[in-house]
Amino acid sequence: MLLKNKKKIINIKNIISLTKKNHTPIWIYDEKKIKNKIQELKKFDVIRYAQKACSNIHILKIMRQSNVKIDAVSIGEIERAIIAGFTPKNNEIIFTADLFDKETLLKVIDLNITINAGSIDMLEQIGKISPGHHVWLRINPKFGHGHNKKTNTGGENSKHGIWDTSAALSIIKKHNLKLIGLHMHIGSGSDYEHLKQVCDAMVNEVLNLNYDIISISAGGGLPIPYHPNDEKINTQNYFTLWDKARKKIANYLKHPIQLEIEPGRFLIAESGILLTEVRAVKKMGNNHFVLVDAGFNDLMRPTMYGSYHHISAFSKHGYLIETEKKINTIVGGPLCESGDIFTQTEIGNIKTRKLPIVNIGDYLIFHDTGAYGASMSSNYNSRPLISEILFKNNKFYTIRKRQTISDMLKSETECYIP
Repeated sequence: MLLKNKKKIINIKNIISLTKKNHTPIWIYDEKKIKNKIQELKKFDVIRYAQKACSNIHILKIMRQSNVKIDAVSIGEIERAIIAGFTPKNNEIIFTADLFDKETLLKVIDLNITINAGSIDMLEQIGKISPGHHVWLRINPKFGHGHNKKTNTGGENSKHGIWDTSAALSIIKKHNLKLIGLHMHIGSGSDYEHLKQVCDAMVNEVLNLNYDIISISAGGGLPIPYHPNDEKINTQNYFTLWDKARKKIANYLKHPIQLEIEPGRFLIAESGILLTEVRAVKKMGNNHFVLVDAGFNDLMRPTMYGSYHHISAFSKHGYLIETEKKINTIVGGPLCESGDIFTQTEIGNIKTRKLPIVNIGDYLIFHDTGAYGASMSSNYNSRPLISEILFKNNKFYTIRKRQTISDMLKSETECYIP
């Protein structure tokens, strides 16, 4: 984000105005950026937003207004989608999982929501109660790829997907389920070499399955450039590879095939920042620590994955700090936890970052936090969930109020034990 560019909605002037009206830390999103990212994928027949990346209902409304459909992975995400205006009709909502809990199974059947099944047990369970139900198969292609081992969703070490598609097809026929599509996703951050393997695997699955489907899904995992010098993914190349696979399948089945894509991070990550205030600066031996009021309960990715987020600093007086003199800095949060560090490696080792000198009351901005930021936040250390702000048409709107301590404790204080 070009923080000094006044033509950009999220700039220093607007951010400073937010700090005067809101407690930090704060999540901030740019609606225009989200819509621009949607446009990059318009060649696909269906864009299905993986809402786990950021499930705020106001973000979901932006997706719906842009003719994006929705993927839900829990009963809570189903309810969020419905509140945002999505309906189960025309496959606007698809439920993707590797298992059903009892409550979700009944909800999916009651609303007649198409499922994307990641296990044979799911097919058996829904088939017994709801024969004829529409289903997709999420297939594990027996290989995977991801920017981190925890984001690898294919291969024998992954819990995701169906390994034996012939066994799955037997259950589908047994319960007269309607198989409408195949879904394949091997992990986030896929490169073109791995992507071609997935496309080839999809074609082979359709040929081997010998069942008439109407759709295929490319899954998600499209990367974004977190580091300043990262190369942006070529969405045209991405589409072209999948379009070739789609055409082979259509030729084999002798009718058109709908091509879906299921992005989460790609649509929302670059629209968001996390704004946090510097609250302590201290030396620990040779290490220089800057401690801020956001913790890993707010932004989990650096602690969980060792993920990189570019950091900008600006003064409490309202200007971007861009001095040439930068020092090795470790950025940490307020939690009573040694792992509450934003500058670390994948295996949890501290990794310094060259940052300008900041003082108490100055601010840091963590960039590209729109995905898996707010949606992964928690009340760890009994810290309330923080505000979410959306910039839209040169105005900012609160789309999630800062949680109060009484809000957080309500589900416990309403319980009585004599």
